[in-house]
Amino acid sequence: MGVDLGDLVPRVSTDLSSLSGKIVAIDAYNALYQFLAIIRQPNGTPLMDHSGRITSHLSGLFYRTCNLLELGIKPVYVFDGKPPDLKEAEIKSRMKVKEEAIKKYEAALREGRIEEARKYAQMTSHLKDYMAEDAKRLLILMGVPWVQAPSEGEAQAAHIAKRGDANFCASQDYDSLLFGAPCLLRNLTISGRRKLPRKNVYVEVVPEVIELERVLKELGITREQLIDIGILIGTDYNPDGVKGIGPKTALKLIKTYGSLERALPVIKGAEFPVEPSKIREIFLHPNVTDNYRIEWREPDIEGVVKFLCDEKDFSEERVRKALSEAVKGMKKARAKRTLESWF
Repeated sequence: MGVDLGDLVPRVSTDLSSLSGKIVAIDAYNALYQFLAIIRQPNGTPLMDHSGRITSHLSGLFYRTCNLLELGIKPVYVFDGKPPDLKEAEIKSRMKVKEEAIKKYEAALREGRIEEARKYAQMTSHLKDYMAEDAKRLLILMGVPWVQAPSEGEAQAAHIAKRGDANFCASQDYDSLLFGAPCLLRNLTISGRRKLPRKNVYVEVVPEVIELERVLKELGITREQLIDIGILIGTDYNPDGVKGIGPKTALKLIKTYGSLERALPVIKGAEFPVEPSKIREIFLHPNVTDNYRIEWREPDIEGVVKFLCDEKDFSEERVRKALSEAVKGMKKARAKRTLESWF
């Protein structure tokens, strides 16, 4: 779900080509879920190999990563570890939604409502253990680094960016800002022409850059206050937030009273499943690690072909072409950086 700060934060549209030479720490699970939801057959069925294992996530990961490398962008994927105990309620809630979506998908499919079936199918996406392991294997073969987070992937990605080891933290969720990411990059993995849900309308989705410093300055608040706003409207650790309070009302309350604790006495019906201070602590002091190594290598082209084409039934012609373009882009970006180092 993530925290809904979309109505509050200023953002700047950008072009992927302008990010050449930049390092981007990507919330891997966030990206893989997007690929699982979007890359499907017209009736909602995901892509599969000959053994029946889902490959939609690998298709999205491979071709999007090749596209980024071709543009000279240096991705590093950050995988989730053990979620905080406070996230248990949200995880159970998501599973319930998926279970209901599966029933509606099957019913729509039986009744020939294909468009509806696809909509519900996208809501059933579930990242199984083998999918994450396959994704890591593919990245290794591609020469693209990945980092295993001890807990939340977006917290670790934000930490990598805060340390200066990445220029951006990429995720669809605004939680990255609460975790202290200096620059959040949205729509990195889903940019392009996309169909609006339940409408026969297509829109162009472009990458957006959101700078934490600018957000805090324009809203006139501190990061701690931004976290308090998030708690009021709902986070993964208290999904429901406070009933009747949206982003703008939450901002007004926090700016008026200074903190969540001072605002609570004037908010009717404000109840939390856990102490707000514990939620705030997760964002301010998340479980992250400095024990990681980030480096890019030349891709093992034959290894990628063997894995994707021989094992996962991908088109060898398409895979080799994508890899070739990626390698060209990497070499071009490297040559540009070498030239610029002379000046």
